[in-house]
Amino acid sequence: MIRRARIADVKAIYRIITEQAEAGRILPRAMSELYSQVRSFIVSVDGSSEDIIGCGALEICWEDLAEIRSLAVKTSHQGGGIGSLMIRALLEDAQEMGVQRVFVLTYRPSLFERHGFKQMDKGSLPHKIWADCLRCAKFPECDEIALVRST
Repeated sequence: MIRRARIADVKAIYRIITEQAEAGRILPRAMSELYSQVRSFIVSVDGSSEDIIGCGALEICWEDLAEIRSLAVKTSHQGGGIGSLMIRALLEDAQEMGVQRVFVLTYRPSLFERHGFKQMDKGSLPHKIWADCLRCAKFPECDEIALVRST
């Protein structure tokens, strides 16, 4: 089941993101940042245990552009299509909001390419998105791959 995140989910979201960041699959996020952005997140809930097993966020960047961020699935639940379900849900959110393009910075481009994303030059992204990059430990040597898709 996919649903909007709640305040009570933030600690589980943090654990999932931290697990995947330590494995080098995504960038880490501070818990304080997750609390302030919880409205942007969706979660995947295991139907049998009610545990949070995945998360992802859609952040609006501009009138026609949004970013999928912090898409992560617990290692124990990977390979079952949960990431794809969350990508589709986030793309539906973008479309309902009238966002024309969605981009992602990722280490796993093939997952997003299966959903119609195409690789792009990071330099063509608006300067506004680089504000978060300035706080990243990998800045300015970003090794993530940028992809974009029209909704």
